[in-house]
Amino acid sequence: MKARAQFRAPERVKLRDEDAGATPLRDAQAAKGEVKTREREATAELTARIAEIQEMLYAQRKHKLLLVLQGMDTSGKDGTVRALFRQINPMGLRGVQFKAPSDEELAHDYLWRVHRQVPGRGEIAIFNRSHYEDVLVPVVHGQIDDKERKRRYAHIRDFERMLAETGTVIVKLFLHISRDEQRKRLQERLDDPDKQWKFDRNDIAQRAYWDQYQQAYEQAIMATDAPHAPWYLIPADSKTHRNLIISTLLLEVMAALKLSYPAADPALSELVIE
Repeated sequence: MKARAQFRAPERVKLRDEDAGATPLRDAQAAKGEVKTREREATAELTARIAEIQEMLYAQRKHKLLLVLQGMDTSGKDGTVRALFRQINPMGLRGVQFKAPSDEELAHDYLWRVHRQVPGRGEIAIFNRSHYEDVLVPVVHGQIDDKERKRRYAHIRDFERMLAETGTVIVKLFLHISRDEQRKRLQERLDDPDKQWKFDRNDIAQRAYWDQYQQAYEQAIMATDAPHAPWYLIPADSKTHRNLIISTLLLEVMAALKLSYPAADPALSELVIE
């Protein structure tokens, strides 16, 4: 089964903790101590191929690729970027991290700051969090009512359709971790002095709303999944397996574009540099 079909969000989404630990691409024959090593090696091979295709994407300047990463705190958004894109030419890659909106951003509609960051021709843009924060945090904390929530879903559907119709390939990933795995990762940050800079006390406050966030994600994914802007549910309790799934999926998406380098200029074949 192709990864795009295997991990595509179903019509009815139910986020369960037990699904976060699934490892469907894991080599069942690998010895226990070799599993992570094999997954890292496989991911490295896939990302090398992604880098080759990305160079064609950049050279051709026809398509645009938007990768949206969403998930609970510690789900691995930063780790995904580090693992998958270290080999890619930075000239054609741009990471965007959306934090709390500034005063200038609040003075505009909530999609204004997002539209400014979408990829240009030949570019891959990675959204570490995204416009979906505006149908998650306000919903969980009661800042918008049900009518406004549905209105924003409609805004997002229209926005993403416009991007797709003007040449943007959209890939939306929900990194699905379990509540217990989040607890372990937060504790690891506290226990390691070199990782305490990653810890934010607000993570603990938001963790108290775990069930509400799961429900908000379920609703948002079901409301905004579309053929031109698909959602994929990525089991993310295992970091190495998460990276293997995403690299497999992303390679499929990029290979389907059937990219090539621009045709050579015949006039240049006679040119000699002295």
